[in-house]
Amino acid sequence: MPAVVDAELCTGCGSCADVCPTEAITVNDVAVVDPEECTDCGSCVDECPEEAIELEDD
Repeated sequence: MPAVVDAELCTGCGSCADVCPTEAITVNDVAVVDPEECTDCGSCVDECPEEAIELEDD
């Protein structure tokens, strides 16, 4: 269940990438999660000030 970013809510602030322990998130205009690197820890979900990230249900 990798994290999923809602591009319409994401402001590209980068706070999620800063807390990601596996460096699975890159930010250009919006955050993008690499599902191969994401460990579903939820750190980015808790950190996002826009509530633009959630863990995907399988």
